[in-house]
Amino acid sequence: MLSDGGSHTRDRVELAVSDPSQLAALRDWMSGQPGVDVAVVAGTPGPGELGVLDVLVVLAGSSGVVGAIRTLPDFIRSRRSGIRIETTVDGQPFVLDATNVDEVMPILERLLDD
Repeated sequence: MLSDGGSHTRDRVELAVSDPSQLAALRDWMSGQPGVDVAVVAGTPGPGELGVLDVLVVLAGSSGVVGAIRTLPDFIRSRRSGIRIETTVDGQPFVLDATNVDEVMPILERLLDD
């Protein structure tokens, strides 16, 4: 969690998209959510990785992050190609795609609601 400089605490969730050409579309999609700030930042390479893709950072209060995450199934289903979105919540990695989004979303929402 991050402080916005005032008395409000904000949650931060990073989203990586399997198709880099869809990152701007996801940024625009998430930017339309009330109370949510979105930025594209350079990803951090893992051990042995030479380069990484940019990631989308979603910053909002708890309910804003949950609301933004709840829109991901609609975004995924609106894409023509098989897109995957990767995120980590409470140290637990998740991959969302058209085949598993209905199973993964309830787990993700529970973790974000805590």
